[in-house]
Amino acid sequence: MSAPYDAATHAGLRRYFDSGKTRPLEWRRAQLRSLDAFVREREAEIADAIHADLRKPAGEIWLGETWFVRSEIKHALKHLRQWMRLRRVSVPLPYQPASAFIERDPVGVALIIGTWNYPVALTLGPLVGALAGGNCVVLKPSEMAPASSRLLAEKIGHYLDPEAIKVVEGDGAVSAELLKHRFDHIFFTGSRWKGQAVMEAAARHLTPVTLELGGKCPVIVTEKADLRVAARRIVWAKFTNVGQTCVAPDYLLAHESVEEPLLRLMQEAIEEFYGSDPQSSADYGRVVDGRAFRRIDALMREGELCTGGCGDEASRYIAPTIIRNFPADSRLMEDEIFGPVLPVLTFSSLAAAVSIVRSRPDPLAVYLFSRDRAELDYLRTNTRSGGVCCNDLMFQITIPGLPFGGRGISGTGLYHGKAGFETFTAPRSVLRRSTFPDPVMRYPPFAGDRLAFLKRIFTIFS
Repeated sequence: MSAPYDAATHAGLRRYFDSGKTRPLEWRRAQLRSLDAFVREREAEIADAIHADLRKPAGEIWLGETWFVRSEIKHALKHLRQWMRLRRVSVPLPYQPASAFIERDPVGVALIIGTWNYPVALTLGPLVGALAGGNCVVLKPSEMAPASSRLLAEKIGHYLDPEAIKVVEGDGAVSAELLKHRFDHIFFTGSRWKGQAVMEAAARHLTPVTLELGGKCPVIVTEKADLRVAARRIVWAKFTNVGQTCVAPDYLLAHESVEEPLLRLMQEAIEEFYGSDPQSSADYGRVVDGRAFRRIDALMREGELCTGGCGDEASRYIAPTIIRNFPADSRLMEDEIFGPVLPVLTFSSLAAAVSIVRSRPDPLAVYLFSRDRAELDYLRTNTRSGGVCCNDLMFQITIPGLPFGGRGISGTGLYHGKAGFETFTAPRSVLRRSTFPDPVMRYPPFAGDRLAFLKRIFTIFS
C-alpha cells in the first residue's frame, strides 16, 4: 500500500542509496527481472485495472502497456553490462603516466511522476531506466487512473526492493508535497502546464528534470503516398486510446489532390476497425472523464464534419471524428486535442505543408506518408521535432534503441533503452596519475625560460 511520504522516508531512501546496495550490476538486474515478473504475473490484473480506468481494449493494453514495458526490460537486461562499462579516454603525453576514463554514476534518489493515459507504461517505462541506472526511486502514479494507481501501490512492493522503491498515491497536492523534497532527478510525464509547475519546483533545489509533454503532432500525406496504407495507419494511430496519446497525429495535412480519396479511405477504415457503431465496439475506448468529454465535444462544433461528431457524456464516449473546412482561428489548431478528433488541412506543395508545421511550436513527432525519399529528406532538413516517422505512426517510440523525447514545449530530455539509462546516471570523469615523475617545470616561479619551455612541450605533445 502507498504510505505517506515524509522527511524520514526521504532520508531513509538517501541512506539506502548511500549504502551502495543499489550500485552493483546484480542488484540492478535482479530488480529488472522482478519488474518483468510483476508485469508478466499480474498481466490480467493490469489489464482489468486499465480497462476500469479507460475502457481500453485488450489489444491496446498488451501492445501499448504490458509488452511495451517488458520489451524495455528485455533490452536493458541484454545491454546493461555494456552500458555500465568504463569508457577509456586517451591521455596526452604531457600528462603521462596516467589513465583516464568516464563512468556512469547513478543520480541517487529519483522521483517519477506518471500520467493517466498509459498509466502502466508511462510510469514503469521510466522506472526501467532508473533501476538500470542503480537508483532509489519514488513512483507517483496518476490519480486520474485510480485502479491502475492502486494496483501499482499494492502489488509492486512484493516484487521490488522495498527499501529502494516507494510508491506514493494521491492528487496534485501530494505531488506538490513530494516536490518540496530535494530529489536528484525528477522525471515527469503530462501536460505542458503541469510540466512548468514541476520545473519551477525543481528549480528551487536546482534538480535536473526530464519532461515528457506533448504538442500538436502533424501527419503529412503527399501525392506520392500509398493512400490506402496511409488511411489505415492514420486511423489506427489517431483513434488508439481514443486519441489520448502524446505522439498521436493531432492534425492532418493532405495534398489537395489526394484529400477526397484519402478521407474516403479513412472513413472506410473507421468502419472496418470499429464497425458502423463504434460505441458498441470492444476495440474502442473512452475519454478519461467528464471534463475531457466536454472540452473535446466543444471542439467538434468548429467545422465541417466528415465523419463522427457525436458522443455520450454519461459513458464518456466520443465517436471517431474527422473535421475539415474550419475557421483559420479555430481552437482545433491551438492546443493539443488529446482526443478522437482529427482536423484536416490541405496544401499545394510540401514546402507549404512544412511552412504550416514550422509556424507552430516544435512537436513531439512529425509524420510523413510518401514513397519519395527526397520528400523525407526535405522534411527532416526543414522541420524541428522530437522525432520523425515516415510511412507509419507512433512505432518510433516502441524501438528501445531509439531515444524518445521532445523539444521546447513538447519536452526536454530523453529516455528508452540506453537513453533512459543515461538519463538516470551522470557521466563522471576520472583521472589517475602517477606520483612519479614530478617535473619542476609545472610549478612556479615561471622565471627565465621555464614558461617558454612549458609552452613548447604542451604545444608539441598535446
